Amino acid sequence: MPRLWTETVAGHRAAVREAALDAVAALVVRHGLRGVTMSQVAEDAGIGRATLYKYFPDVDAMIAAWHERQVTAHLDRLVAARDAAGDAGGRLAAVLHAYAGIAREPHGRHGAELVASLHASTHVAEAHDQLRRLLRDVLADAVGSGHVLDDVAVEELVGYCLHALSAAGDLPSAAAVRRLVAVTLAGLRPSP
Repeated sequence: MPRLWTETVAGHRAAVREAALDAVAALVVRHGLRGVTMSQVAEDAGIGRATLYKYFPDVDAMIAAWHERQVTAHLDRLVAARDAAGDAGGRLAAVLHAYAGIAREPHGRHGAELVASLHASTHVAEAHDQLRRLLRDVLADAVGSGHVLDDVAVEELVGYCLHALSAAGDLPSAAAVRRLVAVTLAGLRPSP
C-alpha cells in the first residue's frame, strides 16, 4: 500500500497535485515549455509516473492547471488587498498597489510561446472579467465617495488603470512601482 502524504485521501490527492504543479513550473523555467516530460515532472515531484497520469493526461494539462492556480492566487491577493483597506480611496490604492506588484513579478517572463499558449485559455478570459469587475466596483465606490473624478465612465477608468499599471513589469524596482501607482492615482483624482 502506498504511503499517504497526509492524513486523509483528499489531502493526499491535493498534496500530490500541488507537488506536480510546483515541479512542472520549475521545469518550465529550467527547460522551456517544450523541454518538459512527464517523467521529469514525476521525478521532481517525488511520485510515480503512473500516479502522475491519474492526475494529468499530459504536460500541457499540468501547465494549464499550474497557470490557473497562479491566476486564482493573483485574484485572491487583489481581493485580500481590497478587504484589508479602510475607506473607498484606501481600497482603490490597495488594489492598484497589489495589481502593480503582480504585474512586476517574473511570472510573465517565461517566453512568448508559454504566454501565448496560456493566455488564450478560457480561465484567463474569465479571470480577466473578474479583474475588471473588481476594479470597476472599487473605482465606482471611489467615484461615489469623491476620491475619483466623476466625469469619466468607470469602465474607461478601469482600462486606464490596467494599461497604466501594466508598465510595472518593466520597472527596475519596487520604489519605481510605487511611483507608478502614485502617478496612476493622481490621474484619477478630481480636479481641485
